[in-house]
Amino acid sequence: MTDTKLIRNFCIIAHIDHGKSTLADRLLELTGTVSAREITPQFMDRMDLERERGITIKGKAVRMAYAHPDGQTYELNLIDTPGHVDFSYEVSRALAACEGALLLVDATQGVQAQTMAHGLVALDHNLHIIPVVNKIDLPGAQPERAAAELEQVFGFRQDEILFISAKDGTGVAEVLDALVQHVPAPKGDIAAPLRCLIFDSSYDSYKGVLAYVRVVDGRVQAGAGIRMMGSAKDADVLEVGIFSPGLKPADVLTPGDVGYIATGLKSVGDCRVGDTITLRSQPAVEPLLAYVPMKPMVFAGMYPGEGESFEAMRDALEKLRLSDASLSYEPESSPALGFGFRCGFLGLLHMEIVQERLEREYNLSLVATAPGVAYQVVMQDGAVRTVSNPSELPNPGQYQELQEPWLRVTVICPSRFVGAVMELAGTRRGSFLRMEYISSAIAGGDGSSAAHDAQVLLEYEMPLAEILVEFYNQLKSRTQGYASLDYTLLGYRKGDMVRLDIMLNNKAVDALSFIVHRDKAYERGRALVEQLRKLIPRQLFEVAVQAAIGSRVIARESIAPMRKNVLAKCYGGDVTRKRKLLEKQAEGKKRLKRVGQVEVPQEAFLALMKLEGD
Repeated sequence: MTDTKLIRNFCIIAHIDHGKSTLADRLLELTGTVSAREITPQFMDRMDLERERGITIKGKAVRMAYAHPDGQTYELNLIDTPGHVDFSYEVSRALAACEGALLLVDATQGVQAQTMAHGLVALDHNLHIIPVVNKIDLPGAQPERAAAELEQVFGFRQDEILFISAKDGTGVAEVLDALVQHVPAPKGDIAAPLRCLIFDSSYDSYKGVLAYVRVVDGRVQAGAGIRMMGSAKDADVLEVGIFSPGLKPADVLTPGDVGYIATGLKSVGDCRVGDTITLRSQPAVEPLLAYVPMKPMVFAGMYPGEGESFEAMRDALEKLRLSDASLSYEPESSPALGFGFRCGFLGLLHMEIVQERLEREYNLSLVATAPGVAYQVVMQDGAVRTVSNPSELPNPGQYQELQEPWLRVTVICPSRFVGAVMELAGTRRGSFLRMEYISSAIAGGDGSSAAHDAQVLLEYEMPLAEILVEFYNQLKSRTQGYASLDYTLLGYRKGDMVRLDIMLNNKAVDALSFIVHRDKAYERGRALVEQLRKLIPRQLFEVAVQAAIGSRVIARESIAPMRKNVLAKCYGGDVTRKRKLLEKQAEGKKRLKRVGQVEVPQEAFLALMKLEGD
């Protein structure tokens, strides 16, 4: 049991690709937690997808023993956090488990959108923040400029900022000293009722759900009866331990400790991120945080592909959910695609990762429909219904209004791209809030022109539905890759939304239906039917592709039928023989059109995502 005065709990927060995982590698190496022989780049990113994409998807924790020059050995608990905006909920829970944070900035890029977002969340949690400028070894590095941006945006003093290179280890020892000197030791009462904050969880086949916790008050050991204060689930502790960096059993966890509790529970859903664990026999009165369950923001239908079974997909989703509690799913059926699931995700990246994991780890072939958002429908009697599937939207006469989710969107980009960003936001129903210069331009070596534009922060309010369709790709394209994006959910607002149905031969394909703003319905409907005309294979009969709002058709394209030459065997004779064969063919096509099924390929569903909204 370590004296709480010698414990430091901290995390590393930064924009994507600013060097969090590389700095974690150097800290592990410098403290001797992992030997130089065992260390691999991005050591804490264990998943194949994390290594391939170069991003952190799941947060991790590790305990390091640091022998300080003052003769004391300090226990440093690092909680690694994802950097992508889709996983900001996990970041906020991890910050709540710490007293300090390293705010990392790339010396070549300066302050970016998620640097600001995570930094402000850390300030909200009253964390002590140590500003660090990384990648000073790169040829294009401008550490003084990055430091000036940190001073302007967050108000740091020049002497507080550390300059390091996590890649070659320059200045990393000073980071460890700063953690010991400036991050406060945790506070807690070992005699008080147990309170542990769950900041992550995973599943073990033998031990059930492993809750990754930060102990605030009390003590917990194997055999204790515990209760989740948010979900009211009870469990008996099978084992407690620490991360060093693998799972290492311990006798007891006390205030200030970061470790894991093996609960024996069979569902990660019973042990949610953000919940508080207490003892059944001596429960705490107040949880550590107001527990707010994660709400999916993006929904899509997922169906088993050719030769795959519905049951195999259900098993795969159940197993995947054991390691990803933020995934939600429920069965649904579609006349076009058969039986499948309506899945909820935190964002588009989360959806992409789930789909890729299902295909790789469970060898599934999937058909995914276009992503959409959840709307709130205020019925005539005042009741509020949440609709995530366009086919569930009631008829217009049955509800008072339809509300859509809105976001506060922050974009940081060089000043020369401000016009392009404002134009893009204007086409996406964006409402301008403010613009602020967060750095000044730096002249080139000859003094003739600016080598680097000033960085500008733009804030907008915008519907989530407008972000989904190609917004991020368009933003990167129009700013040559220099813009960074962050967003937070504001709530639901009334919108003039309609359901756009796509019909093939007068039959609605519910998997292709989506909810869209009335002003954009014609444009989106026209673009989609034109794409579907190219993507759907020709049949032996004419296929009408229509876009409709209710009973009103707003766009139509026809797919011409394939024609077999039935006159090939007629090399002469009476013209009535030829006419008879052609009439027989026309009659057959009419009959086929009545009973024929039009097969919709996967490309047709992807066409919805590829539509550019400008």
